[in-house]
Amino acid sequence: MEFESLKGFRDFYPGEMAARRRVWDTVHSVARSYGFQEVNAPSLESLELYEVKSGEEIVEETYSFEDKGGRDVTMTPELTPSLARMFVSRQQALAKPVKWYSIPKLWRYEQPQSGRLREFVQPNFDVYGVESAAADAEVVAFAHALLTELGLTDEFELRISHRGVVEGYVERYGLDEDDAADVYRAIDKSERLSDDELRGQLRANGLQPEEVDEIMELCSSGGAFTPEVLESAVDVDSERATEAVERLMETSKELERYDVLDSCRFDPSIVRGMDYYTGVVFECFDVEGSLRAIFGGGRYDSLVEEFGGQATPAVGFGMGDATLQQLLERSDEWPEESATLDYYVAVVGDVRDTAVNVARGLRREGFVVELDVTGRGFGDQLEHADRVGADNTVIVGERDLEQGEVTVKDMETGDQRQVPVEEFL
Repeated sequence: MEFESLKGFRDFYPGEMAARRRVWDTVHSVARSYGFQEVNAPSLESLELYEVKSGEEIVEETYSFEDKGGRDVTMTPELTPSLARMFVSRQQALAKPVKWYSIPKLWRYEQPQSGRLREFVQPNFDVYGVESAAADAEVVAFAHALLTELGLTDEFELRISHRGVVEGYVERYGLDEDDAADVYRAIDKSERLSDDELRGQLRANGLQPEEVDEIMELCSSGGAFTPEVLESAVDVDSERATEAVERLMETSKELERYDVLDSCRFDPSIVRGMDYYTGVVFECFDVEGSLRAIFGGGRYDSLVEEFGGQATPAVGFGMGDATLQQLLERSDEWPEESATLDYYVAVVGDVRDTAVNVARGLRREGFVVELDVTGRGFGDQLEHADRVGADNTVIVGERDLEQGEVTVKDMETGDQRQVPVEEFL
């Protein structure tokens, strides 16, 4: 009987894992260069953690069940609530600001589609303890640096807004809290909806036709992320919206210092669907517009307090691995899917003691080494070395050792040279 992986889940073989490891190594490197420290959280959490903090929509998409202790638990669908819980548990001892990152595996029970799976890896980056626009800008600039280091240049754009821009309009419509939240979720999906579909959802959430027109006009506006564009962004008498634009203008000035404004765009339709977002929000898309958001995030200044901690501002984002891979592949920046092997050590005759020592010496120098452990013939060993992509084969044979040497074969050119065995030992 042959088994297949479940729908929405993936198998990764050595070549694929080698490419992914190169990408994650870059993520680790750039994150550390910006002062982020690595953390991790459990794969299983209390469902209650997400019922209140992430909104009903994500709870409906969780892998949730009752465990043997009668507790309602869920496979972690996104990391921000888990990290906020961790922060609260040690809040007094942590030096602020706290900059954390993690590259966890997450789970959501939803319909698999391009760029969205049921099991996925989502690098997560968060900064706790700083309220300033400078912190917002550095997180966005870090995201830009991360994509740039992965080889992308003009293939992406960062769309930035502030929840308060849309909230400044919606608060005038007299909606109750639930309907207002549904309006924000509908706007959050606008990238994937036709105008008629978006209009229908806004009407279903209680907006009048003229209010729908106003929101539609707002969502289609935007432009360069500059003070000139932002100053004309709000055509409504709303203190909330005015404060939001002022904060965006501060963020724009900070981003100019990082020299990334050319990749940034003001987009009022960016509101983020999670209920915990409170301020500046942002998402990253490919410029062709054919892929899902590469990442998204923003400011969530009330979440720590809702978990029982002291009021603490926070900002961060998560990046989906599937869409990132799609963009890197399309841009010819996805690493080669091949596992590296610097040396294969072939054993010819009764020389195993020396062969093991040769392999140990190479490994001590940091090389990737495979040593024959099968006892197969010399020709089969060379064939295997070629199949696994070894750059070089060290042939440890009885005749060479009588002369105090081993043979090193370049597997690409076929060239061979004799090398004193002491150089390896």
